[in-house]
Amino acid sequence: MPFVIIGVALVVIILLWYISVGNKLNRAVVKIDEAESGIDVALTKRYDVLTKQLDIVKGYAKHESETIAKVIELRRGAPIAEKNAAAAAMSEMQAKINVVAEAYPELRSAENFRALQASVNDTEEHLQAARRAYNANVSSFNQMLVTFPTSIVASSRGLSKRDSFEAEAAKRADVKMEF
Repeated sequence: MPFVIIGVALVVIILLWYISVGNKLNRAVVKIDEAESGIDVALTKRYDVLTKQLDIVKGYAKHESETIAKVIELRRGAPIAEKNAAAAAMSEMQAKINVVAEAYPELRSAENFRALQASVNDTEEHLQAARRAYNANVSSFNQMLVTFPTSIVASSRGLSKRDSFEAEAAKRADVKMEF
């Protein structure tokens, strides 16, 4: 009789241990999946924020460049009649520039470029943090898979080693900053 009780107790202990280790492995898999989702969120943020902000910066830089080109063209040597016409055109252009500057006093291409640089740094830091979290969770999981006796439970459940994050060139390409 005492051997039966000891045998049943031993089976219950092993069963509880198996369930506990299985749950630990399941939690590790969930953490890996969450971390992978975090990478996708960071990549989406990088794409959305940087492409939109880059378009804004390009547009404003183009506007400033065109405005400067027009002013230079109007200031070039010309007969007095053309200079008078150019002065009138410059006065009209100055009024438009003043309206834009008053409506958007903070809007300057240099400030936009600085904001773009800050956004690039911020999004890249978030992305790196997401990648580090993913790789840390994968490392922890992979260590459990090769550690005895957890490896017994992992192999009985068909769990296998996960790969650390490595960016795919096409899917995970960085935003190109071309002007």
